[in-house]
Amino acid sequence: MEFFDNLPAMDLMRSEKMTFVQLIFPVESAHRAVSYLGEIGLLQFKDLNDGKSPFQRTFVNQVKRCGEMSRKLRFFRDQISKAGLVPSVRPGMQPDIELEELEIRLSEHETELIEMNANSEKLQQTYNELLEFKMVLNKAGEFLVTAPNRSVAQERELDENVYLKDEYVERASLLEQEMHPGPSNQASLRFISGIICKSKVLRFERMLFRATRGNMLFNQAAAEQDVLDPISAEMVEKTVFVVFFSGEQAKTKILKICEAFGANCYPVPEDITKQRQITQEVLARLSELEATLDAGTRHRDNALTEIGFHIRKWTTMVRKEKAVYDTLNMLNFDVTKKCLVGEGWCPIFAKPQIQEALQRATIDSNSQVGIIFHMMDAMESPPTYFRTNRFTNAYQEIVDAYGFARYQEANPAVYTVITFPFLFAVMFGDWGHGICLLLGALILIARERKLGSQKLSSFVEMAFGGRYVLLLMALFSIYCGLIYNEFFSVPFHIFGETAYGCRDTTCSDARTTGLVKYRDPYPFGLDPSWRGSRSELPFLNSLKMKMSILFGVTQMNLGIILSYFNARFFGSSIDVRYQFVPQMIFLNSLFGYLALLIVIKWCTGSQADLYHVMIYMFLSPTDDLGENQLFFLQILLLLSAIVAVPWMLFPKPFILRKLHTERFQGRAYGVLGTSEMDLDVEPDSARQHHEEFNFSEVFVHQMIHSIEFVLGAVSNTASYLRLWALSLAHSELSTVFYEKVLLLAWGFDNIAIRLVGLVVFVFATAFVLLMMETLSALLHALRLHWVEFQNKFYYGDGYKFRPFCFASLVDEED
Repeated sequence: MEFFDNLPAMDLMRSEKMTFVQLIFPVESAHRAVSYLGEIGLLQFKDLNDGKSPFQRTFVNQVKRCGEMSRKLRFFRDQISKAGLVPSVRPGMQPDIELEELEIRLSEHETELIEMNANSEKLQQTYNELLEFKMVLNKAGEFLVTAPNRSVAQERELDENVYLKDEYVERASLLEQEMHPGPSNQASLRFISGIICKSKVLRFERMLFRATRGNMLFNQAAAEQDVLDPISAEMVEKTVFVVFFSGEQAKTKILKICEAFGANCYPVPEDITKQRQITQEVLARLSELEATLDAGTRHRDNALTEIGFHIRKWTTMVRKEKAVYDTLNMLNFDVTKKCLVGEGWCPIFAKPQIQEALQRATIDSNSQVGIIFHMMDAMESPPTYFRTNRFTNAYQEIVDAYGFARYQEANPAVYTVITFPFLFAVMFGDWGHGICLLLGALILIARERKLGSQKLSSFVEMAFGGRYVLLLMALFSIYCGLIYNEFFSVPFHIFGETAYGCRDTTCSDARTTGLVKYRDPYPFGLDPSWRGSRSELPFLNSLKMKMSILFGVTQMNLGIILSYFNARFFGSSIDVRYQFVPQMIFLNSLFGYLALLIVIKWCTGSQADLYHVMIYMFLSPTDDLGENQLFFLQILLLLSAIVAVPWMLFPKPFILRKLHTERFQGRAYGVLGTSEMDLDVEPDSARQHHEEFNFSEVFVHQMIHSIEFVLGAVSNTASYLRLWALSLAHSELSTVFYEKVLLLAWGFDNIAIRLVGLVVFVFATAFVLLMMETLSALLHALRLHWVEFQNKFYYGDGYKFRPFCFASLVDEED
């Protein structure tokens, strides 16, 4: 035990030691001090005004001002985006600016832009009206010229009709009334011309027909060009129409329908000379408006470009100011002493940096009173903080996705760095596929700086974030692929000649006649002669199944050993004696013994059936198993496993009840310690939980934990067989694609069939083996770490250290 206690501490093994601090800021230096702390990013403030609404806090007006400035900056970015401009930064040409001056400038720019947009919208609307008027003049003029010619042909047909009744005039259609030779009291034929969106033409015509009961003539033609919608800034297709009708009542109906459908009506004179004169005037006005619109657009673009040079700096400044005031709102304001009181957590190593920043803030703000910084005791558990770098950050994120570590709890990420990519490679082992993954990882790492500053899609962002995980996965896949001797499922004689040869000199087909061993074993990995032999699948099944059990037992033992280090660190001797020891005995008495038998069978070449040995170890432990030389050992191991179950279940709850009773009856006194000592006690000790001790609840919890471990020892060991299953599936899929696609296509003496086979093989390899199989193996390796490994020692019920830090401000507005 002393040997383990004297081992040097690992930096990443446990979270950073935290301390609870109190800060007292004079009002004049509070803002600058919080800004400097945001630059450091190593202090997590506690909200001391949790019961207050946002509108009851001290600096609510400043937060509103920053929110209003953020709104204006969003408005500027939208305008820049609509104008098709790209915000840029001119280094060295942006002088510092105060927040008050920035607020004035933003208001001026917003007012100017709103005024320019309003003027531009009015001009654009006028331009659209003149453009539509021009198109209506052109198209409607054609309708008015060709209308009499169409009437002559239709008049001949109407002359043949016999009008027998006097009420004919009331029921006749519009054309019949216009061309009937008899007397008529109706007014002359009239028309309305205009323009409407193309998508509304059919409904518009149908509504006109129903409203006038068919007493109208509707002509339409596509407009010469699209019209810009000033609201949506999109080009809209238009259609010019002319409606011929008779009567004032029909005119009123038609105008109302035009208004309802958003159709613009324009007066077109019947005289061709007047039409030409108006057209010339409209064209002249259009040219003037085009010049005015171009000048206004250039002026607006220049203003937006000037804003674009500064918008990134202004946005960053406003976000920082808003974050500072949000943090100041978390502090208590002491009116009598004119100071702000804050509390929070910080790592112990960061105390010198924080104190230096506070001292600098006092000097820079010309404050006569310094900022008070001192440590305090805290009742709640500290947050968890691990210092990571670019390489270890992805592995820490994998662990944190399961749950944040309890304060000072052993960190699984230390071991996940190696075990996670290795277990992935066991399932994905193929050094050809591993090289493909390696190339992808190297490309992401080589373009790290460029990709890190860009906005990426979700899939590319996930791959880029795990680039170093992908790198180790690829390297281990190459290593396991060399052990399996698979290169896109093809074996190679890389490390020398095979140890097997033909049975005799007349052997022509080694796969059917069988092989005999005639030299030393293959130096590294799987002998290539196993590939394609009749015993390939049974051999690989046996090898990978036993290998999976060995890996599983090893990793589960590592998890239990880490639970011992946790118990020793927190000073919980109860967990060492009544949890760690029986768990080690139970697991290794059963599955450790199985792993030992596997190693012995590999080393001795024994033909003993391990399934038979393990089954009858439980069913008939006293029977003679023939070749089994560990008879008395397995009896002892079985008894040890049986004893370990009540050992885990009963002692701990009764001992905890005894300690609680002695503590609160005054027969045992502990030494009063600091907050750090109190935080280092075991999770279930009476020092940490001051509420009433509930023996039944503790006993049920311990019973559930013990049953879960006993059943989990079986299910978790079986779960590691997924290493064998996925490895075999990957190998067989790769073999199918190689033999049934590539070799089959290559057997044809046709270049087209060969190219098709090659393309299908490449796509199948890329999308099925390199994408789907990679994700599948990744998820299974994730499950083995979260469930089978971490449940042995990892609580994961802590909360993450989230300091006030400017660097963590997102690039997008909230």
